[in-house]
Amino acid sequence: MRHKIRPLDIVAITADLPGKGLLRGQVGTVVETLAPGVFEVEFSDDRGRTYAQLAIPERQLLVLHYQPQQAA
Repeated sequence: MRHKIRPLDIVAITADLPGKGLLRGQVGTVVETLAPGVFEVEFSDDRGRTYAQLAIPERQLLVLHYQPQQAA
């Protein structure tokens, strides 16, 4: 079963978004659910400065896990 994306989840993008200056694998934080399957994601540098914030469809996001998870 897939993890339902929620605000504050840490995600990585699964495709380059060249028009936004983002590359596959860049990590961001979900800040809001905009519509079913569409999330506002904020990308920040290692000093906490936001360098991009945009709406991204769920199909282009991978939720990252920092704790062990049970496979479904």
